[in-house]
Amino acid sequence: MSADPPLARWYQLCLDAQDVDALGTWWADVLGLSWQRDADYPGGDVTGGAGAGLRIEAVPEPGSGKNRVHPDIYAASVAGLVDLGATVLLPEADDRRWTVMSDPEGNEFCAFVRDDVPAARLHGVGIDCADHRALTTWWADVLGADVTHSPRGFSTVEPAEGRPFTLDFATVPEARTVKNRMHWDVRCDDVGALLGRGASLLARPHGRSYWHVLRDPEGNEFCVFPDRV
Repeated sequence: MSADPPLARWYQLCLDAQDVDALGTWWADVLGLSWQRDADYPGGDVTGGAGAGLRIEAVPEPGSGKNRVHPDIYAASVAGLVDLGATVLLPEADDRRWTVMSDPEGNEFCAFVRDDVPAARLHGVGIDCADHRALTTWWADVLGADVTHSPRGFSTVEPAEGRPFTLDFATVPEARTVKNRMHWDVRCDDVGALLGRGASLLARPHGRSYWHVLRDPEGNEFCVFPDRV
């Protein structure tokens, strides 16, 4: 962890959805949490209980292509997730101790089956990238978090205050081609400092949207909310 103050604080993890009520209710069931719809905004929150929550945001477009950012969860069984409406994309096999699945809108996630499922079922977020060591180091510096580089070909931003799960970056051969369906938001009053560190500006605040939308050095979108709000 850097001795310098972090540039930003973790705020929330977000997932795009065409049907926010259906997908929000689905993820609430999977994570053992509750779905709460916003009264005046097209979205809502999967929240409550002991586990980490998830923000569901309405978008008009369907998903296309593989998600480069996905959640990793604990579950009692793969069959139980299928009964809820998940689809198996890649079964657990050999040294891969998880099952790759998709939710009812096609968003990929990895399911780790456990006999005793922890209360916090969301335990990590996986991020595909071109250079896992470089991107992990960048985000660890921005968030002021510890980083671990594994000899198995991935790197991890360890859990920290406000973020009880890991961010796990893995190098993949394919290039990024479409907007991420999952992203995270941070709080920071100095957007210029993030830009100076290597982020790029995608959108400025406008209308009801009082946050900036930035991209990290590999093009992954993230939103920057004022720290004081």
